[in-house]
Amino acid sequence: MSTSQDNARVVAVSRDDEHRFSKPVVEEITLVAGWGVEGDAHAGTTVQHRSRVARDPSQPNLRQVHLLHAEVFDEVAAAGHVVVPGDMGENVTTRGVDLLGLPTGALLHLGDEACVRVTGLRNPCQQINDFDPGLLRAVLGRAEDGSVERKGGVMGVVVTGGVVRAGDAVRVELPAGEPQPLVPV
Repeated sequence: MSTSQDNARVVAVSRDDEHRFSKPVVEEITLVAGWGVEGDAHAGTTVQHRSRVARDPSQPNLRQVHLLHAEVFDEVAAAGHVVVPGDMGENVTTRGVDLLGLPTGALLHLGDEACVRVTGLRNPCQQINDFDPGLLRAVLGRAEDGSVERKGGVMGVVVTGGVVRAGDAVRVELPAGEPQPLVPV
């Protein structure tokens, strides 16, 4: 099932060929099927995030692309944090898409060609506080039911490659069957 949000857009795209917390915003990125963002340190078929490589470098890379909703910038600004696209290490910054409300396996069509399958939630870590003290508390909290609420975006794998730019439309395609909630990957 495909859902359309007329205002769902890519706000910015970012990549970095080195392992750093933030990524510089660029004019465009190229997604490569089964690989990730061309030229990004986290691209590959097996895990590239340092902590995961240290545990088991043969694990499949379920974190090829990091997507973050720009609405979180508005939310953390209320707590005094200034965050802009690329600051939290995301490759694709969106607006108008409830990324955190998507089920596992949802497809995000970005622009005319590219498609990313959502694999799970980004688990915010201490590096966020190293970037801006107190920001971790703003993106990692407790829901009313006491469960942990992660607001650091979602991770995905590239299903169909293509070029993605700021201003591109985002279309969500929900998976068939019973929706499976996102869990950290």
